[in-house]
Amino acid sequence: MTSSVQRKRVRKSPEDRRAEIVGAAAEVALTEGLECITLRRIADQLAVRPGLISHYFPAVEDLVAEAFGSAATAELEALLPADPRDGSPLRHLARFFARTTGPSYDDVSRLWLNARHLSRYRPVLRGRVLDQEADWRGRLGDLIAAGVEQGEFRTADPVLTAVHILVVIDGLAVHANTGLRSDPSAATRLAAATAERELGLADGALTSADPAEPADPTDPEDPTDPADAPETPAPEQP
Repeated sequence: MTSSVQRKRVRKSPEDRRAEIVGAAAEVALTEGLECITLRRIADQLAVRPGLISHYFPAVEDLVAEAFGSAATAELEALLPADPRDGSPLRHLARFFARTTGPSYDDVSRLWLNARHLSRYRPVLRGRVLDQEADWRGRLGDLIAAGVEQGEFRTADPVLTAVHILVVIDGLAVHANTGLRSDPSAATRLAAATAERELGLADGALTSADPAEPADPTDPEDPTDPADAPETPAPEQP
């Protein structure tokens, strides 16, 4: 006589299932583009029936907007965390520019380009793009205001300065679609140079302490600023 033990199927809560769907859609958005998000595509990725996806998202436009919002929010929290672990505003801003430089940032750059283009035709997505842009201005503006309060930065309007910086970053991000990495250093550090000028900092103040390699923007715990490393004790004097 043969006996078998059936594996008990665990039913996910509605909240967990919805988060799983949005996470899968955000992954597709980053790797393939927002246009590739369909109810069937996400169902295939999760090995479920399309009807399950449509139960949570009857309109695919809502899922597209949620996917972009999820990916963009994760990017913001990684690049400009609301509650930085340590360090001064100057250090956090320098770390921010290090994280937004290099191939590791290209996927999110393409996502923003993709979302802004599609938002011309998709009102739900357009609303989410506007919300995310406001979050970015607010987060960067708050960091700059903190630096002004601590005497590290000089600017009369932190929010306007944040807008100037973000406009330059967005302009540089257009090159992410070309796949070319031959831009001169003066171009790649244009955003940091703009911030230094706007904030009354010395040339190179925001790049002199960059990490050796740009960090993964999806992992807020990944980057390591050399200034965060333990100090090497000085040799004892005889």
